[in-house]
Amino acid sequence: MNVHDSERIAGLLEDAGYVKADDDGDADLVVFNTCAIRENADNKLYGNLSHLAPVKSERPGMQIAVGGCLAQKDKDVVLRKAPWVDVVFGTHNIGSLPALLDRARHNESAQVEILDSLERFPSTLPAKRDSAYSGWVSVSVGCNNTCTFCIVPSLRGKEVDRRPGDVLAEVQALVDQGVMEVTLLGQNVNAYGMSFADPDQPRNRGAFAELLRACGDIDGLERVRFTSPHPAEFTDDVIDAMAQTPNVCPQLHMPLQSGSDRILKTMRRSYRRRKFLGILEKVRAAMPHAAITTDIIVGFPGETEEDFQQTLEVVAAARFSSAFTFQYSPRPGTPAATMDDQVPPDVVADRYQRLIALQEEICLSENRALVGTDVELLVVADDGRKSAHSHRMTGRARDGRLVHFATDERHGVETIRPGDVVTTQVTGAAPHHLIADAGVVTHRRTRAGDAHEASRTPTTPPVGVGLGMPTIGVAAPEPVGASCGGGCE
Repeated sequence: MNVHDSERIAGLLEDAGYVKADDDGDADLVVFNTCAIRENADNKLYGNLSHLAPVKSERPGMQIAVGGCLAQKDKDVVLRKAPWVDVVFGTHNIGSLPALLDRARHNESAQVEILDSLERFPSTLPAKRDSAYSGWVSVSVGCNNTCTFCIVPSLRGKEVDRRPGDVLAEVQALVDQGVMEVTLLGQNVNAYGMSFADPDQPRNRGAFAELLRACGDIDGLERVRFTSPHPAEFTDDVIDAMAQTPNVCPQLHMPLQSGSDRILKTMRRSYRRRKFLGILEKVRAAMPHAAITTDIIVGFPGETEEDFQQTLEVVAAARFSSAFTFQYSPRPGTPAATMDDQVPPDVVADRYQRLIALQEEICLSENRALVGTDVELLVVADDGRKSAHSHRMTGRARDGRLVHFATDERHGVETIRPGDVVTTQVTGAAPHHLIADAGVVTHRRTRAGDAHEASRTPTTPPVGVGLGMPTIGVAAPEPVGASCGGGCE
């Protein structure tokens, strides 16, 4: 979500006449778009700001802006710790950045603007996309959950959902420019349809499944992903839509957080381990080869060794293809930060290493089971050629796994571009990636590959946020740029 917000910021600045600097040292403007999920984000921000202080003192006219969740949380703290910052803006007013920069320059004083609620959907802002072949599309902003460890609801606000027609219009705008893969974003993406901006619009628990099926009707859209759902609201119709819509990828990120029912209750996670494992069972019955990933927090306040053992049990049963694991980090302003029985850091670190060891073993076992299978890969630009010796490039399989594949004389690194599609066979496995050294079987050049080769990424115009919910699959998506039909808070 933060990456996508940065694309909006880049689009705004380009519209305002800014051009991306070729080198960091030549920048007249540096913008930090911050996260506040973990404590180290604070340390990174203020460390980077400290490094920039002498640079700015030697460059008259240089500006520094800090936005995002940490700015929303800290407000005036940013200027107190780093008075050389020119602009501080929050999560609800990204669109104000160019005007705040102008005002700071004109008044020769720092400008701070932090709003308490969303003025309009970020989709009403232009976006300069990072990738020629893959794009992010928000279906909602905010969150209605009250997880005791999470600061996001207080920084992003209550959930507000976009109209399906607006979501599909943005997807279509990306596909029209060659994008082949779209990821639908929401803090609780499968709750989509429960909090539409129009208060008179009835809720629709089936809206997310309908949205997935509608994405299946878009010509040229080859892969659809989404993140992140919440287990408490994950319904069978979403599983059916995933299994029955060919371009929806067999990949699911399902946050566990803890395998202990007692800790889940303390976290205010409104599901229990039995329900969680039941969802995974249904998903695998409908899509046997689905890759399921998760999030896990180790060392939540009050976690005992028995609680941790229950987490290990669920991890062993779930067989996740990968897991994002975190040592609990208290965030000021969350209920968990003031709970008794904070777990000692050395205990948390020990449990964390034991969880990592188990999950690495599972990852390796699951990946080894894929040796000998054929895979279709969307070539990605993250790593490019893996090494001059192996002539490997990197692609992402439909299930989300990264595959480092060998090129050859017929299909070499000179002809295969990021954004192209190749097929190959898996020959080896590691915990976090697969190896395919059997050679490229097929190579399909794509419009996305052409765009990447030309260093051209999509710029999507504002997509209107009128109120109400058109019927999916009947009326065509409303045109890009449609105006807002009312208040969008």
